[in-house]
Amino acid sequence: MKYLLLIHSNPVTWGHPSFLNTERGKALPKQARAALSAQLDKLLAELQESGELINAVPLDPPAKTRVVRVREGVRATTDGPYSETKEQLAGVFLIDVAGPGRAEEIAATIPEAEFCAVEVRPVSVFD
Repeated sequence: MKYLLLIHSNPVTWGHPSFLNTERGKALPKQARAALSAQLDKLLAELQESGELINAVPLDPPAKTRVVRVREGVRATTDGPYSETKEQLAGVFLIDVAGPGRAEEIAATIPEAEFCAVEVRPVSVFD
């Protein structure tokens, strides 16, 4: 089953990896910050080796976002993210795993889960 792991972060403290740019992340001792970065690197390597990782990408800040809508054949493009929320989409992992339990297990090991949020969303398959 394919899942999209959506990493959310606060646009005020934007940067990658996002957990190091949160107020809490910045306050961590250097060794703890290095350990979290190593945790992420290890996770990516393990998922790559197991064949579960399809792709993982960070996203540019919400300020660079453009939203496109077409109404009655007329395209309208606006600046900024679609919604005004405290946390915005910062990056994604696309994984292919045995089931939802494994997807949640992976999401829990992404450091952002401790600092922001990681959403686990199944990818629909068209019939």
